[in-house]
Amino acid sequence: GDPEVQTRIAQYELAFRMQQSAPELADLSSEPESVRARYGVEPGKVSFANNCLLARRLVERGVRFVNIIHASWDHHSSIDTELPWNTRMADQPIAALIRDLKQRGLLDETMVVWGSEFGRTPLGENRKGDNSNVTGRDHHPYAFSMFLAGGGIKGGQVYGESDEIGWGVVKDPVPPADLHATMLHLFGLDHLKLTHRFQGRDFRLTDVAGNVIPQLLA
Repeated sequence: GDPEVQTRIAQYELAFRMQQSAPELADLSSEPESVRARYGVEPGKVSFANNCLLARRLVERGVRFVNIIHASWDHHSSIDTELPWNTRMADQPIAALIRDLKQRGLLDETMVVWGSEFGRTPLGENRKGDNSNVTGRDHHPYAFSMFLAGGGIKGGQVYGESDEIGWGVVKDPVPPADLHATMLHLFGLDHLKLTHRFQGRDFRLTDVAGNVIPQLLA
């Protein structure tokens, strides 16, 4: 009857149930051919398309957070070939995921967030003494785009504006803390109340900043 032992037993049983359900979850062959074709799934191959379809299967089974990563956007060189490949690779399955969630009635309660930690320079990167980088783009945190869909987000709009070459923000900037505050609001959480005191001051997920952006709310 020791509570620590009971907790450990419950953890093992949960892990076992998860292991039991994983093979069925990951078996994309159970999806209709029309659905797999819509995503661009290739049987037996690991791909971004497969991961997008797997994400929908996780969501409809009640998983509360799904993170899909594609880590090959770091185009310091060869952008003429690599960027077109990446955009074609991502466009079809992410569109299929959003459409699939909507058709199944899951998009209203599922927020899709597409973004990265920074953007890329609008100008070509040319590091001194390194000609291989002439056709690349460097890291650029000053102006870049993200898109959000579902989960209470107002669709069909562009919020914010960059200058004519995309170097800086000139209208309606969205700092990370504002984005996080808005997302938390739609999750039913007040970011101002998620506070803990540490080393003499209050900390929260949006730190000392963060404002909900009403224009993004449906």
